[in-house]
Amino acid sequence: MKLLRYGPPGNELPGLLDAEGRIRSLSRLVTDLAGSALLPDALARIAAVDQRSLPLVEQPVRLGPCVAGTGKFICIGLNYSDHAAETGAAVPPEPVIFMKATSAICGPNDDVLIPRGSSMTDWEIELGVVIGKTAKHVNEADALEHVAGYCISHDVSERGFQLHRAGQWTKGKSCDTFGPIGPWLVTKEEIADPQDLAMRLKVNGQLVQNGSTRTMVYGVAELVSYLSRFMSLHPGDIISTGTPPGVGMGMKPPAYLKNGDVVELQIDGLGIQTQRFVADA
Repeated sequence: MKLLRYGPPGNELPGLLDAEGRIRSLSRLVTDLAGSALLPDALARIAAVDQRSLPLVEQPVRLGPCVAGTGKFICIGLNYSDHAAETGAAVPPEPVIFMKATSAICGPNDDVLIPRGSSMTDWEIELGVVIGKTAKHVNEADALEHVAGYCISHDVSERGFQLHRAGQWTKGKSCDTFGPIGPWLVTKEEIADPQDLAMRLKVNGQLVQNGSTRTMVYGVAELVSYLSRFMSLHPGDIISTGTPPGVGMGMKPPAYLKNGDVVELQIDGLGIQTQRFVADA
């Protein structure tokens, strides 16, 4: 299934994309795509419904973040061997973990704000993993049983804040609108292998990232298992699993986003995001 949320910011409603690419309302089945609505039994009940019986949603309509109520937005750094190489960093011996503020989450096509004082706002296409069942000390072999599905996650980064302002990376990752997710939460049965997904990012129509989840150092199952040793993962939590090469920081000379730039992201099977970058007033 391709699940989604639609409507104005803060008042989104749950829906799904039917076989003809039309939005159908899920409001009679769930109040939102959050918490218990992401449990395996709840997703199975939605899947069992005849999609043609669900009300059609008049379009066009804004798409919101594909899940709600996210408690933790966990990011993995330097998780692609080719990306680590372009930044001059060594492949880490264990996953590098940092947190992105949940207040950064926005819709897949919303404008992204370039924060005040920024001169190094950068792009990063990533595979997002949405937890669907609480995970604590889970084995790698069982880890994917705790995943509800996958989405595109744009880990927008301000490199100056991240690298040159002391402290942890979080301050360069958590600015408002720095976490577009969606357009859809694609449930895991639709993705045969999360480690074989092509991913592309364009800036103003120019292809700059063209990679695959095949080059992840630590795969999805290993990450879920690893993280669950340190913290419980709950339904709606998001793991943003790292980015392939082609980020602005790695270019020679480096290139960063400016007011009016348009970024398009695509991962096979997970849809497309398009954002305009706008200077924060």
